[in-house]
Amino acid sequence: MTKTAIIIPARYASTRLPAKPLLEVKNKPIIQYVYEAAIKSKLADEVIIATDDERIKKTAEKFNANCEMTKVDHKCGSDRIAEVALRHDEFDNILNLQGDEPQITPEVIDLAIETLLKDKNTDISTLVREIKDENQINNPNCVKCVFDKDFNALYFSRCPIPYERNKNCSPYYAHIGIYGYKKKSLIKMTQLNQAPFEKQESLEQLRALYNGMKIKVAITDLNPTGIDTIEDFEKFKKIIEG
Repeated sequence: MTKTAIIIPARYASTRLPAKPLLEVKNKPIIQYVYEAAIKSKLADEVIIATDDERIKKTAEKFNANCEMTKVDHKCGSDRIAEVALRHDEFDNILNLQGDEPQITPEVIDLAIETLLKDKNTDISTLVREIKDENQINNPNCVKCVFDKDFNALYFSRCPIPYERNKNCSPYYAHIGIYGYKKKSLIKMTQLNQAPFEKQESLEQLRALYNGMKIKVAITDLNPTGIDTIEDFEKFKKIIEG
């Protein structure tokens, strides 16, 4: 029987919002909201926070989280979780759950894991949600995804895809940044060179597609507020505090 670990990358030195995993709402840090959702997963066997900062580690230990230190110089979250994954031979699958997604739910986490497990040929799983708001469709910070009839991702872009030459032919889908990996696929991807499209779009999942890896997509109604800016944090705070 295969085993799955959720690994939550959490770095302190975020460019747009430094120390965001430690920002508190109702006396609870953002990283704790994410961790508490993760430990309620029915399909994961273990949850690990991966950080490069002792302040995050000490905070995680206060709410009894399993936390491991990583190198500081990782270029992306996937590299950070790969470092931790390589220490654990017991896990066959790894879920990369961002440490700045405090509105994530256990059900959505399990949807990403289930999507990975049900197709033995899938390297990576991820989630999307339908969007109709033109501001989101045209917002480069809202990553869009197109996929085939079997829900295999074809491309991810910060541009509106597909291009709407003819009106109302196809819905738009926004990407939700949660990834399930077969462990061997995670290690393979992080050892590959950056792809040209990846550099242009600043989207690491394009490295996998460029190299022929298979990304399976599942649709959810969840519309999480990722914490990237102080405005995002204030929105989340308003939701929780009412």
